[in-house]
Amino acid sequence: SRLPENTRRVLNEAINRIDELKPNTIPQPEKIRWLSVLDGQIKSKIIDTHEGGENIKFNGYDNNSLETELLVPFPYDELYVHYLESKIDYANGEMTRYNISATNYNASYSDFETWYHKTHKTKSVKFKYW
Repeated sequence: SRLPENTRRVLNEAINRIDELKPNTIPQPEKIRWLSVLDGQIKSKIIDTHEGGENIKFNGYDNNSLETELLVPFPYDELYVHYLESKIDYANGEMTRYNISATNYNASYSDFETWYHKTHKTKSVKFKYW
């Protein structure tokens, strides 16, 4: 079944998806921390630079956040799976796999960033002259 545009995946779904696709021994709290860092960067580097960004609240994720919606909507939310895959590959020292998964993540991130810039008005910048 196809998710409607702007439907958001919850944290636990991203973790379960990577665990099904790429069995691993990375503890769940570490994956939660990785996703928290990623969404913190997305919030500050992309969302907060556009109008309405201040209306989206983000304080990070923890073990109590498993049903919390992630910031990136469908169909761009695969970037979470690619990100977790790259972090797992790196943690396991699998550099060839890491290079591939990081490339997939970077492409997904870029696709999301491009879409966000096209669909959200950039905040106007005010310059101060002394």
